[in-house]
Amino acid sequence: MRSDNDDHINRRTMLTYAGTAAAIGLAGCSGNDGGDGSDGSDGSDGSDGSDGSDGSDGSDGSGGDDAFDIGVTMGQMDSGLDPQDHAETNTEIIVGQAYEGLLDRDKQGGIIAGLANDWERTEDGSVRFTLRDGVTFHNGDSLTAEDAAFSIRRIVFDDVGIASPQKNDLGSVSEVVAGDGEVTVSFEGFNPIAFQLFATNCEVVQRSWIEENDSNYINRNANGTGPFVVTEYDSGNEVAYEAYDDYWGDDNPVDGLTMSASSESSTRVNRLLAEETDIVTNVPPQEVSRVESSDVAGINSVPSARIIFLQMRYDVEPFSSQQFRQAMNHAVDVESIVENVLNGFGSITGQPTLEGHVGHNPDIEPYPYDPEEAERLVEESGHAGAEITLQTPIGRYLGDVEIAQAAANQIDSLSNVSCELEQREFSSLVQDITTGNIEDKPHFNLLGWGNAEFDGSQTITPLMTTDGALTILENEELDQLLADAENTEDPDERVETLQEANQLAHDLAPWVFLHQQFSVYGVSSDISWEPRSDEFIDPDTATRQ
Repeated sequence: MRSDNDDHINRRTMLTYAGTAAAIGLAGCSGNDGGDGSDGSDGSDGSDGSDGSDGSDGSDGSGGDDAFDIGVTMGQMDSGLDPQDHAETNTEIIVGQAYEGLLDRDKQGGIIAGLANDWERTEDGSVRFTLRDGVTFHNGDSLTAEDAAFSIRRIVFDDVGIASPQKNDLGSVSEVVAGDGEVTVSFEGFNPIAFQLFATNCEVVQRSWIEENDSNYINRNANGTGPFVVTEYDSGNEVAYEAYDDYWGDDNPVDGLTMSASSESSTRVNRLLAEETDIVTNVPPQEVSRVESSDVAGINSVPSARIIFLQMRYDVEPFSSQQFRQAMNHAVDVESIVENVLNGFGSITGQPTLEGHVGHNPDIEPYPYDPEEAERLVEESGHAGAEITLQTPIGRYLGDVEIAQAAANQIDSLSNVSCELEQREFSSLVQDITTGNIEDKPHFNLLGWGNAEFDGSQTITPLMTTDGALTILENEELDQLLADAENTEDPDERVETLQEANQLAHDLAPWVFLHQQFSVYGVSSDISWEPRSDEFIDPDTATRQ
């Protein structure tokens, strides 16, 4: 993609964001705002799809004779095509071929232009986005500032149309105003990471199209502004796209795109080696050598921005006991899981913020594997003899079932706790996890959280604060620390506050802290494609070998 010639932004030009370490090779990028540049990096996908509402489903794109088709096979499909009514990365990847945001990210995590080609912070602390000219939705209508403003309101204000699970993703928005080709967003506090949030979140929809159609239609069709147009949608099975020939950005080398899924990792690998698909996700460690030794595919891996953990609900026994939760951390041998289940494709964690993300606390050590200490803490908690069940998705994360089996067996081996394992389809499990009623959430489950903003608040706030969209914890001290972090204008002070929050989260132990996931892709030898650390798959950046 590109900016208009008169305000071109080089996607590879970035400014280092204070506090973002080199551990996973991330850097931030300021907009051409002349502002403080302290909003770091971000992760919008910058793509979108079509509605098929008026027959303008795009054509063969502008790749000419060099255009080619590409297939992507993931572990899970989407939960619908509404870009603002989901909270899962697999859905984001699919709708993100169809919708794009005001800002975007490059492959290293830097903020770059999206539908906005200029962004700045105003004197009163609000943020202003100036829209680029010449952008059209796939039905042919031009993008307006009111469309962008409506998209923001639809996410953050429950009375606009949906109760979006992305409500926390833009900060505490208080007001959204559409002007002449620009949108101004105000917040209840300062929101020091506003541009990070907008580069990762808030895909833009057309207001009239949303208001004219019901939820079922919006979830089965798409009307975006990006490089791909949805041509077929087979819920749960496959989504087909064609290149959008009126796209505002660079020529798209990909003529046709098909996205499908298989929860069985062996099936994904077999499809790759049979040359039935071009990119597959989460190649299991034991299959890596088979792919690398083939003549038709290779392995591309990158440390991802995703943390894997076992979450425990604070309000149900035995997990209501902090001592019991800490016991579960001592009961799981994470080092053994990383070495023996993942073959080293992972890094052990002991806090919700990954190394290299803003707010990571380098002084926190992971819980050591110590079954005797685990048994002692269980006795002290008063829950000796507890019988628990760990729920895990199937095929959503790298080695998820095998990780859960190992953890459940290790917990079950304690003399005073028994643990069973329940395998569930991710689509079913995530519905329970994202429900607004904590009473309906699982008691104990494996989950992964991708933090495409590379900022600790964007894991802790939604998952651990009292009002978080996916919270399983309630703690006033943690709530206050996150509120302080959101309102401080001093980046160093903010990092210290987030580090304190990570220490508290470690001690409270609402999770069994496991590891940072590596993204391990199998890629056809017919194409050249580099993965992103935020896990978004961008087929329009692939080239033919």
